[in-house]
Amino acid sequence: MTPASAPAASAAEAGGRVLDHPAREEIRVEGVLHALSDPMRLRIVRELAAAESELSCSCFDLPVSKSTSTHHFRVLRESGIVQQIYRGTAKMNGLRRDDLEALFPGLLDRVLDAANRQVQRDGEDRP
Repeated sequence: MTPASAPAASAAEAGGRVLDHPAREEIRVEGVLHALSDPMRLRIVRELAAAESELSCSCFDLPVSKSTSTHHFRVLRESGIVQQIYRGTAKMNGLRRDDLEALFPGLLDRVLDAANRQVQRDGEDRP
């Protein structure tokens, strides 16, 4: 059982909704880089990294419609960057740091560092 499938199995046993996630060995670097290339998705990942814990989708104040926000979270989940699990009615999001670090050592930290430097240089998050 992979780390991504463990919480999903628990949710399934409890009768909750389960979201599909790629297994660790299915995560591809081109999918991760594609997902991180979008400013809104990079912003979500930066916020998750700063929080160092799970956050519900409603915690993110994104300047996009709800359907567009849902799309961004789906791309992040399907690329293997985030894990989403329902807790009651809230969809909780967490970074799959261990999986990403095992597959692509240092990649996430380097991308986050570059994104944070860019934000400091620009003075704000831009969509």
